[in-house]
Formats: sequence, structure tokens, C-alpha cells
Amino acid sequence: MARRRKGDAVSGWICLDKPYDLTSTHAVSRIRRLFNAQKAGHAGTLDPLATGILPIALGEATKTVPYLVDADKTYRFTIAWGTTTASFDREGAVIATSDVRPSLEAVRAALPAFVGEIQQVPPAFSAIMVDGERAYDLARAGQAVELKARPVTIHAARALGAPDADQVEIEIECGKGTYVRALVRDLAVALGACGHVSMLRRTRVGSFGESRAITLEILEDLSHKRALLDALLPVETALDDIPALAVTAEDAFRLKQGRPIVLVPRQVEALKARLKPGARTVSAMTDGTVVALCEMRAGRLEPARVFHLEKSGDQPDVDYGRPQG
Repeated sequence: MARRRKGDAVSGWICLDKPYDLTSTHAVSRIRRLFNAQKAGHAGTLDPLATGILPIALGEATKTVPYLVDADKTYRFTIAWGTTTASFDREGAVIATSDVRPSLEAVRAALPAFVGEIQQVPPAFSAIMVDGERAYDLARAGQAVELKARPVTIHAARALGAPDADQVEIEIECGKGTYVRALVRDLAVALGACGHVSMLRRTRVGSFGESRAITLEILEDLSHKRALLDALLPVETALDDIPALAVTAEDAFRLKQGRPIVLVPRQVEALKARLKPGARTVSAMTDGTVVALCEMRAGRLEPARVFHLEKSGDQPDVDYGRPQG
């Protein structure tokens, strides 16, 4: 007999506005405890010293985490000129100093070189595994960490302004795996300056943006009012970029049993027109609720991940107030 999971079978997403100095793992633990959820996970680590959007999945939503991890992200950050630190943020030990203070115009002129698919060497203080250990653990122990360059994509980069000669504010839109600290390191080198990240905020992960964000304080207040479920976003929220196909109750039953369903030619053509080049993933829906994530092959939908959800109904897109950066 299978052992019953502890906790409640609650499913959905929380678009958390993660506070400063809290790890992503601890954030997940706090959300899981608040909801007494059986399962929980996050879609993309956010550094403890960063604030902003950390999507947290509960229950069946954890099955959609891989799709959101691959989503594009937006970051807003401040570079403090004059010092370079070992970790390229304000918590690291200073390893170099300079009197050079690049102008806002110089920063704007340099940024286009970092837009597009570029090769980026991750910072030593990162969660990348090296010989079975985290790079940041090795770096903190004083060991030399050499990481290989890898391709990342930066879709756009904008210098928003310069509060004073010692700082510049930048916003980027990027693909997965991009390190802001590495971008700041390389931009400073290109400008012949020293610099580090003094403020970092993630403002978007896929369709999860600041208008949907909610703080831990508000969640705790909702918990006291027994209204936590009002903050849950549907499981389908993470699948906005995946084409959806409405299926019959009979086909939904087949998919939930792990069996494929056959598509008619017009369905195949309609889905092909909406799929990104090389993509095959389709979400099968019935009554507005996701039934399965499927792979489209040879005119059939083959279930890859099956969901066990009640009809979600119409859930309002709650705006808890735009957080301040």
C-alpha cells in the first residue's frame, strides 16, 4: 500500500516577491508550510541578495516547473563603479579598485556588444556543479574555480539612468542561464572600469510579472484570514507559451491513462502554425483545466505529463499592488 503524502493536495502557483537576504530554498519552505502543501518547488534560483519574482509551484504545478525554468526573464539592476569584488556583488571581498567612472553615454554605447547570443563565463560564486560540488562552496573555501564559457541569449539591454557618477541602472531581457553578475563583470572590463552589482531585482519570469507578485507578509496575513487560496494562480499559468488544444472528455480520459489520442488533420495544421520551430509540446485542456502535457508526433498527441486536477474555474488575476524596486 502506497504511503500517503503528508500535507494537503493543494495545486497552483505563487508569484512570490522574494525579499532581500532570503534563499530560494528557504522561500519555498516557507510557502510550503503556509499552505501545508504536499509538494513544492521553484522555477529558477534567485540569489539571496536579489529581490523580485520567484515563481513557486505547489502540488501538480511542480510538473510544469521545467517549462517555466526555460522562460525568458527580465532583470533590473544597479552597477556601483569603483570597486570589483570576488563575487561581483556588494557582499564579496574587494579585489580591485579604479577611479574610472563610465558615463551613461559610454554605457549605452557598450551595451549592444552584449545583446544577442553571446559567450558568457559564469562567476565562480555560482551554483554550477564542479566535480560534484557547488562552485560557490569551492570559491568560499579559497579554491580557484575555472568555469567554461557557455552560450546565453540577451534579447535587450537598456541603460535606464545614472543616479550619480558612481552608479548606473540597467535593465535586461534574457534567456535562461544568464548571469547578471557576469554581465556586469564583462561590461566593466569593456569600459576599463571596476564595478559590481549593488542592487538586483528580477521583474519577470515568463508570464509571471510584478503585477501578479505577492509578498510573504501578505501571504501570512491571508493565512490568518483563512484566505490563502485566493493568492493561488492556476497550474496553467506556467504554460502560456505552449499551444493549448481543447479535447473531449473521452480523449481526456485516454490521456490520463497514458494513452495517445489521434488528431484530425485540421487540428494538426492549427497546432503546427502555433508551435515554435522545433517544438512539439502541446497542452491538452478540458473545461479550462489542463489534462496533460503532450508531444505531437505523427498526427497524435502522446501524453508526457498527466495532471490530476479539479476544474479550476474562472480565477481572477489578482493584483496585490505593484512592488517597489
